[in-house]
Amino acid sequence: MSFSRVCQNVGGVLLVLGLHTGGRIATASPISSSYPQGVASSDPQGVAQSTPQPKVPTYLPIAPPPIVPPLPSQRRQQEESTIGTDYRVSALQPDYQGNLWVGTWQGLAKIDPNTGKVLARITIPNVTIGALAQDKVGRIWVGTYEGLQRVDPRTNEVTAQNFFLPSNRVLALQLDNRGYLWVGTDQGLAMISPDQGLLMTTLKNLPGVSANALSLDADGQLWVGTLEGLVQVNTASAQIMKQIPGLSEGTVQTLALDSRGSVWAGTVNGLLEVNAREARVVRSVTQLRGRNITSARFDKVGSIWVGTANGLFRVNPFNGAIVGQVGNLPSSQVLTVSPDTGNKLWVGTSDGLAWVSMSSYQTQRHSGFSRASQ
Repeated sequence: MSFSRVCQNVGGVLLVLGLHTGGRIATASPISSSYPQGVASSDPQGVAQSTPQPKVPTYLPIAPPPIVPPLPSQRRQQEESTIGTDYRVSALQPDYQGNLWVGTWQGLAKIDPNTGKVLARITIPNVTIGALAQDKVGRIWVGTYEGLQRVDPRTNEVTAQNFFLPSNRVLALQLDNRGYLWVGTDQGLAMISPDQGLLMTTLKNLPGVSANALSLDADGQLWVGTLEGLVQVNTASAQIMKQIPGLSEGTVQTLALDSRGSVWAGTVNGLLEVNAREARVVRSVTQLRGRNITSARFDKVGSIWVGTANGLFRVNPFNGAIVGQVGNLPSSQVLTVSPDTGNKLWVGTSDGLAWVSMSSYQTQRHSGFSRASQ
């Protein structure tokens, strides 16, 4: 293992980065819930302590690097032609029993996230899995590009769900506070009662058309990331409440809610913090401008793990600083992440599954979901 320190002056702030090999993160020290301040130093593990950060974060007006985001139709072509279809891990869903469900383009699997042991492999009629969710009684819902499937976790029995959705191309799933399942498709939204097995309502005239990403805010309302921005939907009436159109960062691809009630939107050009109650963009994270954000999830200490088309980063949401980057993944194209699952951060990429230790920050590829194991 080798280790070096690189100093970089960004916006008048001296950054000290630790870079090393062997499947370890190049990172500052792990974020704690209080984000302690301290001078830069290194420890035997090759982890540099973060430099002092101002209490009020400052985002310098640094222009993003040149990027030409592909159009939605082009993105679909790239998705289906350039990604290693056989090894893609596109969705991760922890369940109430502590297992982790892994949606791949080879099918569905259930693993023990503590050991990585594969507990079951389940054949799904259509293996192009776009999203996973668990309902209140523990059933696993699988969104594919040909509709919905439901899995009984006790027997692993798969039942096709023949709902008349706006489109059978399911991109996102979200359970609301009442237990209804919201289904995002490339042609709009649907709301389903998992207990009754009924399609309750649809919302086809969605601004931005495609419901790429779904998340609940602190008030239990639904936020939808579309091709043109963000839309807030009342979960009781299925009516549009607010809209944030024309985001300069482009198509919204992932959403995450923080402990302060902000909704974080990952787009093809960066990461935004949105004030949900006021329906306005608070800021754009400077260090991620120009990056294609594909996945974002908060861990239990409040930092946000951001998957991109070219790497996985750990970000301090209070000041927007990148404090770590994960290396040695099966692919740099990250599709989905699940932090604090079996004391690990699980990462689905375009070429397999990996996990990162939340204590040592070492990265390990899962041999059961990678090209090398075939």
